[in-house]
Amino acid sequence: MLLPVLLRGALLSPFKRPGPDAGFPRGRLSLPGFRVDPARLAAYERVCGFPVDAGALPVTYPHVLGFPLAMRIMASREFPLPLLGLVHTSVEVTRREDLVPDGTYDIGVSIRELVPHRRGTEAVVVTEVRAGNRTVWESTSTYLARHRTDAPAGARPVDPRPLPVSAEWRPAGDVGRRYAAVSGDRNPIHLHALTARAFGFPRAIAHGMWTLARCLAEQPAPVAVRVRARFRAPVLLPGTVTYGAEGGLFELRSGERLHLTGETRPLDR
Repeated sequence: MLLPVLLRGALLSPFKRPGPDAGFPRGRLSLPGFRVDPARLAAYERVCGFPVDAGALPVTYPHVLGFPLAMRIMASREFPLPLLGLVHTSVEVTRREDLVPDGTYDIGVSIRELVPHRRGTEAVVVTEVRAGNRTVWESTSTYLARHRTDAPAGARPVDPRPLPVSAEWRPAGDVGRRYAAVSGDRNPIHLHALTARAFGFPRAIAHGMWTLARCLAEQPAPVAVRVRARFRAPVLLPGTVTYGAEGGLFELRSGERLHLTGETRPLDR
């Protein structure tokens, strides 16, 4: 279970000294011979808006499979960033072929590097899923620990022009708790307004990977695909957001505020 791991990470958080030059675990955690739990998969599909029993795993679902390994690394004593308040800032997913629900997979997670950010330090986390001797899915995620830094602030990314709106969603106040139940990500910033306020948010915020999954459920990606997304601003819960898409680009906004930008591109085999 992830709860003891998360509690350990929470207890260690006040003693962490984050910085891009800090040491970090260099090893790779692996989970061989993994098989998907059909009930958990169906619950994930429902909360994210994917069709249930579609015959293939949603493109974002392997992130959930690798998440317990990522948490074990990030909750460890050797990981220098505090687990509490860690924010997912970007992800790049490469899917080379469909992953079937009844398949057997080997999952591996490692920390590639720590990098400076204008608001603190980011950890770059790599997840790989293999079927036999083939890498069928992999992702690179960045997680930000906010702290004082002497790094140059740098230019804030310029918001792109709005894309044509094709849907409006009203995520409920319990979306963070529902997604936490199927993903294992019980970061307190997603669960309740009270715990989110302790980290500077006025209300609970949606998981970045929920917002990405919800977008990809609206416009399914090709089988062999590369997906890139940046989580630009938190989605407060409850709330109202608009989904826009054009070509391979997509986004989430609320009014003028941009929450997520992303793109899907077919992968050259």
